[in-house]
Amino acid sequence: MKTVGVFDSGVGGLSVLRALLAELPGTRFVYAADSAHAPYGERTAQDVSARTHRITAQLREQHGIDALVVACNTATAHAIDDLRKAYPDLPIVGVEPALKPAAALSRSGGIGVLATRGTLESARFAQLRDRLIAAAPRPLRFISQPCDGLAAAIERHELPTIEALSTRYVKELLQGPQGDHPIDTLVLGCTHYPFAAELLGRLCGPDVTLVDTGAPVARRTRDVLGLPLLPGAPAVPPLLLSSGNPSALAQAAQRWLGLGVEARSL
Repeated sequence: MKTVGVFDSGVGGLSVLRALLAELPGTRFVYAADSAHAPYGERTAQDVSARTHRITAQLREQHGIDALVVACNTATAHAIDDLRKAYPDLPIVGVEPALKPAAALSRSGGIGVLATRGTLESARFAQLRDRLIAAAPRPLRFISQPCDGLAAAIERHELPTIEALSTRYVKELLQGPQGDHPIDTLVLGCTHYPFAAELLGRLCGPDVTLVDTGAPVARRTRDVLGLPLLPGAPAVPPLLLSSGNPSALAQAAQRWLGLGVEARSL
């Protein structure tokens, strides 16, 4: 049995864990939420890199992980290249906003991106966006909207704040520079945001398709490990770890994944 570490700044990476559990039911997962230092999207690149390296070392030394999924867009943007250099023998899968799948789905070429400020201001995001625009057979427009505070509100399950911020940011995105409705596809560029997908979908309307990264990351992890599809294999309960309040992580896993498992301190 393979052991895969899954790491996020908080509970948002549970959206990726949900896809991983479905794709790799016979795999043991150790989920680490750095909730005491969340959200990463509003921290400096140096802080994010330091926390990512520290938790990777902990997962490797204490849990013997065979691979790592960095289930955080901001941590992937700021730390994954150095992390791969530091651990050349450890398969590492990152997440990044699903711009490529969105470009394939979009009918008009107008694509909205909701993400943290840290992700949107990273060189990695700019390179991905510019590469897709240059290679596209038709014009693509990526309209980015930083969502300050939204990941933190989802982390704390503050429903009124989630609704208020989601309403504000979607309104700003859909207005566009000329006050038009410029998108038909919306990228959820933070792993926290799929847990507000129903609300975001209602705010955007039925003509906008939402895209996140959970399923592609899960498929990529299976490919990296060279594991076959095992439909019907018994699920292995994940180990949940938090640098913050373990009971809050356990409650989030129960709420969003239906997992009745306890969490421990990281």
